[in-house]
Amino acid sequence: MPIHPDVASRFHHLDGLTSLREAYGTAAGRAQIDRFEAWDPTVPPPQVDVREDRAPGPHGPVPVRVYGPGPEAGTTRPCLVWLHGGGFAGGDLDMREADWTAREVSARADAVVVSVDYRLAQGEVSYPVPHDDAVAAIAWVRDQAAALGVDPARISVGGASAGANLTAGAVLKLRDRESWVPAALVLVYGVFHPVVPAPSRALAARLAELPGLYQEKPGEDTSWVTTNYLGGPLGTADGYAMPALAVLEGLCPTVLVNGEYDNLRASGEAFAAALALAGVDVRQVLVPGMLHAFLNLPAELEPVGRALDLVAEVVTTTATTPR
Repeated sequence: MPIHPDVASRFHHLDGLTSLREAYGTAAGRAQIDRFEAWDPTVPPPQVDVREDRAPGPHGPVPVRVYGPGPEAGTTRPCLVWLHGGGFAGGDLDMREADWTAREVSARADAVVVSVDYRLAQGEVSYPVPHDDAVAAIAWVRDQAAALGVDPARISVGGASAGANLTAGAVLKLRDRESWVPAALVLVYGVFHPVVPAPSRALAARLAELPGLYQEKPGEDTSWVTTNYLGGPLGTADGYAMPALAVLEGLCPTVLVNGEYDNLRASGEAFAAALALAGVDVRQVLVPGMLHAFLNLPAELEPVGRALDLVAEVVTTTATTPR
């Protein structure tokens, strides 16, 4: 379908931006992205109980924000551990992709959502620090399930963009180190390859309709994002940093959600194919009319609301089976 008209009407906020490095690596670029995404909903996100906590980690405590009801005697709820995006170098617990998503999923699924404030790839921080934070936070939720009022058999893990990468890498680490995987993985418009695969002809035609920032530039933009995260050349990436390089057998059921007009869709589709080849139960969902980072937009947009319903459905209906 065409680009959603309400999204296209805001493209003027992106005038002059031509690369992800400029958009996410400079204060001025980040300000333009913020203006593009500063879209106030007519109906505010749901009001749910929110509390702050910290998960112990190898680089110090990892702040987390817990959404939803606290523990109740005789009652446990499903849980989603959620990691926001931001090119590994940006984002926080207050950004819409973090806060709004957590509120919406908690309300729609009657679930506990734990949003993770992992350390960003800025200054001296690079891989594996954000990855280690993600592993520590997920393990903490698993180990503290009873205290959080969470059903340990219904813990799903998900993330958006860079957060989807960190989510997949962290679950691979926990699979290998502790023989544990969650009930499900929910990976929304993620990047999983050191260099994003070339787009299909159909995707390239979609990308040609977008502002210059989102025009397909093979390797150029995403390589900057990746090398900044790695703190070194692309060749230093391992399977925990870039999950497409990993052995994928033995992962839990996985849902990959991509925007129709997103150059990272090529990475998500290739990763889904690799998961299927490895025997993983994988489902792909394409969100029509949407660009990258659409979870920063109000849930009243039908494609966004339907994507949130999908995430809530996965969290509600998926459970681990005894091994």
